[in-house]
Amino acid sequence: MCERARAALALLILAAGAAASPAAADPAPAAAGSVAATSVAAILPLAFRADQIRGPGSEAALAAETSGLLGRKVSGGVALLWGEGGGAVLSLSGEAVAATPVSAEAAEGLAAAETPRDAWPGTRRALSGPVSAYLSGRGSEAGAPTITVRERQPVALGGDPKPVPVSTATVPAGPDAVFTGDEVRAAEIDGGLALLALKARGAATSLAVIGRRDGAWGLRAETPALAGSLGPVAAGNFDGSGRLSLALVRSEAGEGRLQHWRIAEGRAVLAAEAPGYAESGAALDLDGDGTAELAIPTRDRRALAVVSLKGGITERARVALPAPARAGPLVLGSGRKAHVLIGLEDGRVADWRP
Repeated sequence: MCERARAALALLILAAGAAASPAAADPAPAAAGSVAATSVAAILPLAFRADQIRGPGSEAALAAETSGLLGRKVSGGVALLWGEGGGAVLSLSGEAVAATPVSAEAAEGLAAAETPRDAWPGTRRALSGPVSAYLSGRGSEAGAPTITVRERQPVALGGDPKPVPVSTATVPAGPDAVFTGDEVRAAEIDGGLALLALKARGAATSLAVIGRRDGAWGLRAETPALAGSLGPVAAGNFDGSGRLSLALVRSEAGEGRLQHWRIAEGRAVLAAEAPGYAESGAALDLDGDGTAELAIPTRDRRALAVVSLKGGITERARVALPAPARAGPLVLGSGRKAHVLIGLEDGRVADWRP
């Protein structure tokens, strides 16, 4: 943990994790022609408005989980939230969400290491075992010209302590192109570790899949570059094949199209797409059969949809939100015991249980 994080931990105000007793929210009306909302999300009773949210698997959440702050082992991952007036580490306690309060300054300290010194300002790195990757370089305001990949190397046992050697590689976006978005994401795709990053060339955007071949990191696959913007990507076993595929939303002229992509043998293949969605989604396996569904905000952001991507795109359920969603959801736990949390534009956090 970096010095800023250690200093911030001194500011932590430890409190017993209080199991959240969500308050019911008024349902939002379903859009014409859409699946009607079959349930209503609740509101977590937090004492602050959250404008920063880090979900399970993020470096900030990992720092919170391993800091000793929770005082207990947790399963199902943790989330770190903060904003004006405070912060909290969320985890599961039994079947409820427990909120362990921290100060906003302490939360920022826990998140300090997620942006390396040479990273593109305001972005976060991805971690996967010994590998970290982040947007880097200095280019135009449109985005970062490169992605830096760092990998810790094995250290021989015995003898005096030695520094951990780190190999560094740089992957360029290409001529007249930049990498965009808040972060690089890591996932095991097509038999190896893949780094997923959004890419722009003028008004055209695409999803770049970066991998290692013959020991060298480079571009391995890319979706077609088309007009419009792309939201963050979600990875999961969406089609039941046992291989991870990708889901993201392409937005253009006020319309958001959910796209399901398969990556194989260096090619990106569009499996299905459907209109009516926004931002990004989160994978969750509701019934434990190994096939993931996607939880994703609807285009008007006033509901959370649960979508199956197996054999096409089919909306299974729609959950009303008390205010428009501000970003994509995150998931604590799994199966029917999972909690899907989503930050709202007014700073509250909605909680839905399948």
